[in-house]
Amino acid sequence: MSVNGHRRTDERYALTGPHRRWEELRFIARVAWEFLRGFRALHFVGPCITIFGSARIQEGHPYYDLARAVGGAVADLGFTVMTGGGPGLMEAANRGAKQAGGRSIGCNIELPHEQQPNAYLDRWITVRYFFVRKVLLVKYSYGFVVLPGGIGTLDEMFEALTLIQTGKIEHFPVVLMGSDYWHPVATLLEQMAQEGTISPRDRELVLITDSVEAMRDHLERYAVKRFQLQRQVTLRPIGMLGERA
Repeated sequence: MSVNGHRRTDERYALTGPHRRWEELRFIARVAWEFLRGFRALHFVGPCITIFGSARIQEGHPYYDLARAVGGAVADLGFTVMTGGGPGLMEAANRGAKQAGGRSIGCNIELPHEQQPNAYLDRWITVRYFFVRKVLLVKYSYGFVVLPGGIGTLDEMFEALTLIQTGKIEHFPVVLMGSDYWHPVATLLEQMAQEGTISPRDRELVLITDSVEAMRDHLERYAVKRFQLQRQVTLRPIGMLGERA
C-alpha cells in the first residue's frame, strides 16, 4: 500500500493524521508490545550508563579509539554499557566494555536500510520505533556519555538534557567527549544562558572534556556516589516473561 505515492510504513502511516479507529488501535497495540518486550528483556541489566555516538565513524578514526576507551572506563566503574547497538562509535563503546569484562547491551533500531546489531553485545533488542528506543536508552541509565555524532546523537543528547532540566528524571551526569567537536554546542549553551532562555544551572548539566579520566571521575562522583549504586538483584527473572538475569 502507498500513501501519496510513497511506500507505506507503519510509522509514516501512523503520523499522517487521523485514521480508522481500528488502525489507530492496532498502532497502539504494536507500541505497547514493543515497550513490553523491551522492559522484559532489559529488566535485569543492572545500572547502566548510556553512550550515544555516530554510526558512521569506523575503526581507524581517533574517535573510535576514544569510544573504546570510554566503554572500558564505564565498565570498570561497574556499570553496564548501553548503546543504540549499531555500528560506528556505538560498536566501539560496546567493544571497549566487553574487552574490559563488563556487560554490553544494545537497543537496536529497525531501519529501511537494515541496521544489524554489532558483534560486541551480550544482549540486545531491536525495536521499530525511535521513541520506544529512546525510552529504553534512558530508563535504565544513571548517566549519559555523548561521543561525536550527527542529528540522531544530538536528538538523544537534548532529549536527556530536557528530561533532566524538567525534572522528569533525576539530575544524572551528562558528559560530552571531544572538546573541539562539541565547542559549538558549548558556545550555544553559554549564549542561551546569557539570553535567559536557560538558567545558569542548566548550563552546568553538561561536562565537556577530552579526558576519559575526567569523565570517569565525573560519573563516579555524580552517579555512583550520589545514588549509592551497586549491582544487587533482589528479584528472580521469570523465563516465561522473556526475562533473563
